[in-house]
Amino acid sequence: MKNVLPKTLFCALLTSLLFFTANVMSAESKVTTNVVVMKQYVNLNQSTIDDLVTLKGIGYKKAQAIVAYRKNIGAFKSVNELTNIKGIGEKILSDNKGRLKI
Repeated sequence: MKNVLPKTLFCALLTSLLFFTANVMSAESKVTTNVVVMKQYVNLNQSTIDDLVTLKGIGYKKAQAIVAYRKNIGAFKSVNELTNIKGIGEKILSDNKGRLKI
């Protein structure tokens, strides 16, 4: 008789832990996260090298070339002028066209 009470209490404790764990897990699955992604535009006539390197396919050297082009030739009149810079072709332009502005 002495052994029955501790075993019963132990089983009751395990059962309550199972229910508690199930409730916590179901509460976690109900949590939703809304993430708003804002498109960050890059202005070719005003952006710094740090801004330009955020573009896909544009590293530090190409960003420097964009700034140098802007200083030597003048302001960009069209985003398509970007292809006048060595190493920047139609692929890089099309990958970033949605983020570029003048």
